[in-house]
Amino acid sequence: MARISKRIASVSESATLAIDAKAKALVAAGEDVIGFGAGEPDFPTPASIVEAAVEACRDPRNHKYTPAAGLPELREAIAAKTARDSGYQVAASQVLVTNGGKQAVEEACATLLDPGDEVLLPAPYWTTYPECIRLAGAEVVEVPTTGAAGFKVSVEQLDAAVTERTKLLLFVSPSNPTGAVYRPDEVREIGQWALERGIWVLTDEIYEHLVYGDATFSSVPVLVPELADRCVVVNGVAKTYAMTGWRVGWVLGPRDVVAAASNLQSHATSNVCNVAQRAALAAVSGPLDAVAEMRAVYDRRRRSIVSMLRDIPGVDCPEPEGAFYAFPSFEGVLGRPVGSVTPTTTLELAGVVLDEARVAFVPGEAFGAPGYGRFSYALGDEAMTEGIARLGKLLGA
Repeated sequence: MARISKRIASVSESATLAIDAKAKALVAAGEDVIGFGAGEPDFPTPASIVEAAVEACRDPRNHKYTPAAGLPELREAIAAKTARDSGYQVAASQVLVTNGGKQAVEEACATLLDPGDEVLLPAPYWTTYPECIRLAGAEVVEVPTTGAAGFKVSVEQLDAAVTERTKLLLFVSPSNPTGAVYRPDEVREIGQWALERGIWVLTDEIYEHLVYGDATFSSVPVLVPELADRCVVVNGVAKTYAMTGWRVGWVLGPRDVVAAASNLQSHATSNVCNVAQRAALAAVSGPLDAVAEMRAVYDRRRRSIVSMLRDIPGVDCPEPEGAFYAFPSFEGVLGRPVGSVTPTTTLELAGVVLDEARVAFVPGEAFGAPGYGRFSYALGDEAMTEGIARLGKLLGA
């Protein structure tokens, strides 16, 4: 009899966290490593949010259990914030506060999916999505996109992938890892398609405030309100407010779905840390001034990293419109000598670059997009410039 269950043994380690951990281990050993792996803002959490947490620590009310679905005042504030930021109107009873965005995705999948169900997952995708789908017993149906199409999936592609077992479409805009942002008409078309097909939509809006240039964020249930009864939205404070370590996310959806997911959470983790919830309450209830300042910095870095990557022979880098990732193609690099080896995959290339240039990035294989690599530009300007310079030197720039 196996020591580890087949279900858990089949789960892959998070590639992004694995790369980040390896880079940090090298740094701890005294190596000068520049990491582009983790999608984590390099800014501190705004001071007003931190102060709210300090005050929460002193309040005995926060030393006790609280409702598993979240503090009532935070659920109300998330509903208000959602209406303010995207135009989506939900009641507090349609909000479940989770331990970060990952738990939001996992619980949404566990609540909606049964063994044998199929989920349409446009690729490239965030590494956690397919694992959450499989943990629920469902099957992942990858729908590949191309750089030429802006890494956006079309209704025609989705229609060709549908079977009688298709229950859910996992839709993300802005995208991790590509930075793609769907236009409002594209979001509306996909939402209308799902409505007509009777397919649920799970949409991740974690990067809603990180869009640049002429791109705009659009929420599926706002543009196709008739879909709201079969639409679940996940979000959180991590990226917008530089709060990755606070671990506060949420699920928005129909009342029966949120109630069922809340029951699951009541057995899995109970309430999210009360101090973190109080900090999140300050974040979502406050102004977006700090967010605008961070976005301006990301925008400048976005343009800089794309320009630097494009200067490297064999590297082709589209300009991302959202999130904080560049997603260059290394097809022109693979198959030729790099340092002491000749990599034929971006997985091999990432290993060579880390070993010989002490630069860490996540290979495209982790996102269902071999030949590409993800570079987070949520790190300091000096480190970003030095890291891409090292990469360019290794690759012959």
